[in-house]
Amino acid sequence: MNPPIRETISLTVHHTQLHLSTLFRSSSSSQPAILFLHGFGSCKEDLHDLTLLPQFQNHTFLAYDAPGCGASSSSDPSKSTISFLVATALAVLDHYAISHFHLIGHSMGGLTALMLASTHPARVLSFVNIKGNLAPEDCFLSRQIFSHPGASPKDFFEEFIERTRLMPAFSNALYASTLRERVHVDAVEPIFKSMVQLSDFEDLLGRFLALKCPLMFMYGEMNSGLSYLGRLREGGVEMAEIALSGHFPMYANPPEMYRRIAAFLGN
Repeated sequence: MNPPIRETISLTVHHTQLHLSTLFRSSSSSQPAILFLHGFGSCKEDLHDLTLLPQFQNHTFLAYDAPGCGASSSSDPSKSTISFLVATALAVLDHYAISHFHLIGHSMGGLTALMLASTHPARVLSFVNIKGNLAPEDCFLSRQIFSHPGASPKDFFEEFIERTRLMPAFSNALYASTLRERVHVDAVEPIFKSMVQLSDFEDLLGRFLALKCPLMFMYGEMNSGLSYLGRLREGGVEMAEIALSGHFPMYANPPEMYRRIAAFLGN
């Protein structure tokens, strides 16, 4: 067994000092690297168990807490837009000298991954999109920055946590219970506003379908009513509906999530 090493790396991205908490496992095998980008309020450990599975032992693995999230820190959390997160991902890949990789992104990380893949398509070998934003309807969390503004950033975040906890969906209460520890309050607004901006005014679905690498779209059964699933099927995207799950298959049904990822990557 070759476990990933947790370390903190220091980078400068767009004149902003970052100290990023990473999980990295190097492999001398010819198997390509896997890059995982976590969602809003989640963390690099969301996919850690993948490194314990025998079928992934020969893959280099890289995940990290995004700026303003988890154990990472930023000299200016207010810069944490999706475009900044893409620039950060490129800087982290360069730091670890990874040129080509399988890409897995969840929610905010799925949107970051989509923008990364669409601007650097030659580097991405495949893309597992775990309910990343593809349309305005996906902003059920992020749009609250406009629909439920708080008296202050802290007030908004506290009220957001309570609304999320009360949503009748698999794993939402668990997810809400860790949000205070996993997101810097000053990073919430730039992340949410940029997610809404991209979802409302960019053709994200078109970007996704235009990618030439193998594509999987993963979603929980509670999201089986998404309006664009038919277009994804018609576009040749492999669909992975995860039973007993909502927005967080890594919490609700990880065995099925890992089984589908392993089959997709041919492991």
